[in-house]
This record gives sequence, structure tokens and C-alpha cells, in this order.
Amino acid sequence: MRLAAIAAFAILCGTISQADAAAQTGKASYYKHGKRTASGERFNAADYTAAHRTLPFGTRVLVTNLKTGKSVIVRVNDRGPFIKSRIIDVSYGAAKVLGITATGVATVKIVPLQKAAAAAPAAAPVPAAPVEAVAENAGEVFSLR
Repeated sequence: MRLAAIAAFAILCGTISQADAAAQTGKASYYKHGKRTASGERFNAADYTAAHRTLPFGTRVLVTNLKTGKSVIVRVNDRGPFIKSRIIDVSYGAAKVLGITATGVATVKIVPLQKAAAAAPAAAPVPAAPVEAVAENAGEVFSLR
């Protein structure tokens, strides 16, 4: 299963390069306490979820710690962060994968995966199966270095 996810990620890399316009680089932090998210879900710190100011709920986002190269796929289910200098808040579970629990904040690159698929040119459609195969494995760790 892990090998399939890595293979799907390799295919997805072509899709990610098409989403450079949607990608953001900035500071990320994490949170591990809460009752309900803005989407109405019960907050679970162990899930691979995130808060973003504008991305639609349910959007899957590839978050990469630029210092370590570790990545994780999270699902947007909350609004925030409420500190202006940050672009995303990830759950504690995702923060552990990214290696930011000790520092609390890290510089990351975020790439919305569904936006990448939608941005593909009509002449060369992006295969849906690889994107969904990676997105279903939220929390998989990939090294981009």
C-alpha cells in the first residue's frame, strides 16, 4: 500500500508543478485543542487536518516542511490561522509528521491537490485515480529531497 502511495505521489508531481500558482510558502503552526471545527466536525488532534483562511472545506493540501523536506497530506476542515504571518495551522498529528512540535512554527510550502487537478489543461487531463490514491492516504510521509 505504501509503495502504491509513493508511486501515485510520483505521478502527482507533474500535477503539482501545474499548481505552482496555487502554491503558497510561509509559516505554519499547529494546534491540539478544540471542540468543533468551523466545518462542524469534532476536532481530533490525531487526524491529519488543517485550518486555512480561504481554501474550501474538504480540500486536500500537500504540506512540506522546507527545512526537513518531510511532507504530509492534510484535509482542510477549519478556518484560521488567526495570526497574520501564518498561512496554515495543522493538527497535532500532522505536526508530528512534519517535525514541528518542538519549535511550534516552521516554514512550509502548501499545494492544494484538488486545485492542481482542476488547473490541468483540457488537452492533457490529469488521471483522477493517482490523485485520489494519494489523497486517501492522508498522513503519508514523503521526502522531497
